[in-house]
Amino acid sequence: MAGMTLGRAWQQMSWFYYQYLLVTALYMLEPWERTVFNSMLISIVGMALYTGYIFMPQHILAILHYFEIVQ
Repeated sequence: MAGMTLGRAWQQMSWFYYQYLLVTALYMLEPWERTVFNSMLISIVGMALYTGYIFMPQHILAILHYFEIVQ
């Protein structure tokens, strides 16, 4: 039963990856180009998430103070 579930999950993830390749037109690139693109994409998304996690609470608190929602 667990093997079937794991196989189905792997099949679903493969389908999502294939859809990602088709939507972004990465299927036309060579494997090394695809790796470079995916590495850059993961780096940019990671930096954006990190920046949002670190700086957004400060900005939200400053906005709340500005509009006197929080004293």
